[in-house]
Amino acid sequence: MDADRRGRPAPGTVTQFRWRKWDGGVHWVHDCVYLGHDQWGEWFGQPAGWRSIRPGRNVVTAGPNVTLMPPSGEYALTVNDAPSRTRIYIDLGWDIGWSQTARGVAEGIDMDLDVVRALDERGIWIDDRDEWDEHRVHYGYPSDVVERLEALAVDLERRVRAAEAPFDDATADGWLGRLAALGLAPRAAS
Repeated sequence: MDADRRGRPAPGTVTQFRWRKWDGGVHWVHDCVYLGHDQWGEWFGQPAGWRSIRPGRNVVTAGPNVTLMPPSGEYALTVNDAPSRTRIYIDLGWDIGWSQTARGVAEGIDMDLDVVRALDERGIWIDDRDEWDEHRVHYGYPSDVVERLEALAVDLERRVRAAEAPFDDATADGWLGRLAALGLAPRAAS
């Protein structure tokens, strides 16, 4: 795998996006392909039929999606294509970036709060506030992290409602097109 000095793999390289919890426990691991980068950050794709796994759960994607890892390291924006009923799913996180131990792999800490844009009557909302309230006590999130991410969730919800780039359809649709052009087949069971 050819990678640049920042740890980026070459576009089209199969890799993973790995999430852990605040205490270092394993969370989601998404099989994906690195698509490239733009002014918003690094983009990854997951074709239909690829896997996302976490303890107790193994999901095969029904449709393609793309994920943006912005340089702030505070969230990952996933945009789903049909047949998903959820267009946007933003995982708020901490320390999201290129792995220091696995070249070309993205990783970060899942911080519970999510911003969601559904394509049905549910609309746009901040999700998992109950999990956030439980985990900030259980894991002992620092107060500055709590304040920052609570403010960020509200700001991201506003930006999704306003369809500001990169939370607009056009930005993600360009990356979904790049993913489709790779013509990647579903992956074997893990």
